[in-house]
Amino acid sequence: MTDMGLRERKKQRMYQAVSDIAVALFLEKGFERVSVAEVAAAAEISKPTLFRYFPAKEDLVLHRFADHEGEPARVVLARAPGTSPLDALHRHFRAGLDRHDPVTGLSDHPDVLAFHRLLYGTPSLVARLYGYVERSEAALTEALGGGLGARLAAGQIIAVQRILALENWRRMAGGERAEDVHGDAVAAAERAFRQLREGMRAGDAPENI
Repeated sequence: MTDMGLRERKKQRMYQAVSDIAVALFLEKGFERVSVAEVAAAAEISKPTLFRYFPAKEDLVLHRFADHEGEPARVVLARAPGTSPLDALHRHFRAGLDRHDPVTGLSDHPDVLAFHRLLYGTPSLVARLYGYVERSEAALTEALGGGLGARLAAGQIIAVQRILALENWRRMAGGERAEDVHGDAVAAAERAFRQLREGMRAGDAPENI
């Protein structure tokens, strides 16, 4: 068990190290101007080894989303007794806004802004990101109990969080400060989750949502 834990941690460190090297190169030269071979050389690994860790070039960037892919599902499964899934997700998103978590889009740190410009300014990365969104929806669907109602609810929840984050990011990219946008971001999240609740009550959402 200990050996497996050590191996897994070593593997995760490798993922992170290679991803960091790749992102630094992409930020410096542009995503399209850096080859996979160049990333492998900078990371001091072979190209086949790199592809074992990252099946596509885009995954070198999107690795930073890997830990967040199943986050909504984890929030639902770990919620306190008596707390509805939607309330748990709402509180989690609000807490992210309060700490200016980059996943909420409400971060004006220069490194975060540069990464988001790389991500949203590269069509192939945006296209690849939808795969992560789909897997996040699938995991949340299972956490909500499965079935069409859960799938519809999960799709709506993930879409709302994505749209809120994108709006926050656009304001950050426009030069606004996170602390100045925070109030508007919280108000937008309150409105969005309220609309989710009202819509799901009238629709075919799971009863416990």
